[in-house]
Amino acid sequence: MTRARRSAYRCPTLDLPRPMVLVLFTVELLTVGLVAGGLAALPADRSTGLALLGAIGLVALGVVHTELATGIERVRRRVAHASYFDLSSVWTFAGALLFPPGVAGLVVIGVYSHLWWRVWRPAGAGFYRHVYTTSTVVLAAIAASTVVAPDGLATVAGAGGPGSMLPAVGLLLLAMAVYVVVNQVLVALALALTTGRRFALRGVLGEWDDHILEGATLCLGVLAALAALRQPLLILLVLPPLLVLHRAVLIRQLEERANTDAKTGLLTAAAWRGQAHRGLARGRRHRDAVAVLILDLDHFKSVNDCYGHLAGDEVLTAVARTLTAQVREVDPVGRFGGEEFVVLLAGLPHGQEGRTLAHAAAERIRRAVRGLAVRVDQPGGPLTIADLSVSVGVAITGQDGESLEELMQVADYALYAAKRAGRNRVRLGRSEGEPGSEA
Repeated sequence: MTRARRSAYRCPTLDLPRPMVLVLFTVELLTVGLVAGGLAALPADRSTGLALLGAIGLVALGVVHTELATGIERVRRRVAHASYFDLSSVWTFAGALLFPPGVAGLVVIGVYSHLWWRVWRPAGAGFYRHVYTTSTVVLAAIAASTVVAPDGLATVAGAGGPGSMLPAVGLLLLAMAVYVVVNQVLVALALALTTGRRFALRGVLGEWDDHILEGATLCLGVLAALAALRQPLLILLVLPPLLVLHRAVLIRQLEERANTDAKTGLLTAAAWRGQAHRGLARGRRHRDAVAVLILDLDHFKSVNDCYGHLAGDEVLTAVARTLTAQVREVDPVGRFGGEEFVVLLAGLPHGQEGRTLAHAAAERIRRAVRGLAVRVDQPGGPLTIADLSVSVGVAITGQDGESLEELMQVADYALYAAKRAGRNRVRLGRSEGEPGSEA
């Protein structure tokens, strides 16, 4: 067998960073151990049989849900940029509330096995990723199941006294929080180890829209569990609102895709303008200054002429990554057209201090782009494109205007002043005499 053919059989997990491989196997072994241990600890009586029968029913509902939403889910996976919630936590969280930890783990494995077969596998998702994701959800469900004793859910269903209702509801809310945190921490840890980025609290907390979606899904899971206790047929009423939720989330993701530049992953010009207007309004409310940066990649036409447009696209993508790495996550970055980019810097102090900070940010970006070396695969072999540079024009509220249109006009004037001065420079405001830099 040739070396090329042997590589085709190489396990993809071997290409992961070693810390990620360690976390991967640790999480999966812990999952297997907890599920097996939980099942072995169950008493051999009628209650265990009923729990297993109920788990089968819950998995069946998850299968029906996946079949009804398969087309929507495949589209959602294709258009998702980062975080992706499959909404199956309706059934996995309900299993955590209804069953002992071991049986709750079986519900997750059953639902996610079918989900992989019908949605993830055709979309080309790596099997090891799905196994890890399934393991994180199993651990989240086991943790939530441990928090909520069966008596707590029965109390919410009306079996307990009035005085026990409030503590039971508190346990449900705690179980929701535990379910989300365990899952998100493990997923954020995997992203940090595979991408090389620092483990950040923001990666664990996610976006506000993600919180709303996951909260709505978990609430449906609570309702499904309560229906299963009181009147099992009522659990079917969870399916229609769940399918409506699928479509609502798909619309939101399609809107996000429409607002994203396909080549660079940055905001489109229209989407950036919308966020910039909101940033300016927020700055006025908080009495902060806001700066607009317009950047133009110097001599980009020569890159396309010498190396081709595909290589030019690689350069644009590398510059876009550099821009987002040099500013805060709250500062919107967009592609303004061609080789031009725009950045909004919010929360700056007024006066000279704000101008100094805006100039320093522009200089930081200029130096980072100047240090880029973009590796591009060509038919004749890989090559490296270096000697890149950007010219930057900066405008800040106060001296340069208050509206977005005024700031962009002044920043554009400053950009062309930087180009007339020899490119690879930063210019601020209306004056060409502001401090600039050369390579």
